[in-house]
Amino acid sequence: MNRIDRKLTATLRQPAELIERGLAPEQALADLEQVAARYAIAVTPDIAALIDPDDPNDPIARQFIPAADELATHPGENADPIGDDAHSPVPGIVHRYPDRVLFKLVHVCAVYCRFCFRREMVGPGKATALPEAAYRHALSYIRSHPEIWEVILTGGDPLMLSPRRLAEIMADIAAVDHVKIIRLHTRVPVADPARVSPEMAHALRVDGATTWIAIHANHPRELTSEARAACARLADAGIPLVSQTVLLRGVNDDAATLEALMRAFVECRIKPYYLHHGDLAPGTAHLRTTIAEGQELMRSLRGRVSGLCQPDYVLDIPGGHGKAPIGPRYLSQENPRQREGANETRYRVVDYCGDVHLYPPKV
Repeated sequence: MNRIDRKLTATLRQPAELIERGLAPEQALADLEQVAARYAIAVTPDIAALIDPDDPNDPIARQFIPAADELATHPGENADPIGDDAHSPVPGIVHRYPDRVLFKLVHVCAVYCRFCFRREMVGPGKATALPEAAYRHALSYIRSHPEIWEVILTGGDPLMLSPRRLAEIMADIAAVDHVKIIRLHTRVPVADPARVSPEMAHALRVDGATTWIAIHANHPRELTSEARAACARLADAGIPLVSQTVLLRGVNDDAATLEALMRAFVECRIKPYYLHHGDLAPGTAHLRTTIAEGQELMRSLRGRVSGLCQPDYVLDIPGGHGKAPIGPRYLSQENPRQREGANETRYRVVDYCGDVHLYPPKV
């Protein structure tokens, strides 16, 4: 495989750079410049090294290399597909569920995913971080709402901040008595693993609250030896890890790829958590599967891997109504007319092979 030179040291941010490195065709330059004018581009050396430029369907490239398809907005797609704005009482805070809030500290990432549901909020002409006054106001909001048990640091990617700044933020949040959990959502351990230094791992541990980290990866090739070492530095620091994955057409929409990815997570001490159905972000239709396809993949996964490897397949309901599990159903009530004289409820249960059983069993 003719992979990109590992000596690449700078993040690629312009279409011309992608073409020069063989990651996009020269004839696509005009279209890609239109994409770049609207949506941010960033491909780190670690991600570039994973891409096979000779494979037009490379699953890593589909996630990070812009495409002309992004210029087409389909019906139902929305600049705020999961309704963050409707639940933002103060800048930087999204309070959708009673006991937890999102705290959006930064609006930059190490890499920019082509399917990102916040793609309209980052990139050309957008703010890069929450201003200090807004940060203080957001902290005041958290302090004034005792029902908030968990604060989720997101953005952007919070691990783009320095260890010193992260340590300050963690201490500020942990000082709020009713906040017991601080969770960070990040792609940095995969996209720029060297950034996850021992100093950063230490900064994420704080007295007064428990830290959890959600690692985002969508294909088993992303969990390189360097990425695994970065995750190990976090786990060895005593930080529990969970995973987030987006179901993407041409990336992980087959059972074998999902199986390999979920096994790799567990091997890295990362508990599979969410498999997200693709959000209705503008210009992402070419990467979305159908829900029926996702349900069938989850049914297949149930029979292929350990319970440790099972994520929840979820849909973030458009409009800000929160996540709902949408995996396949295995349980249904038997038709009462088929069991005359029975005084108990009986169910039909489908096993991982697709066979149907009655519960309780017939005597």
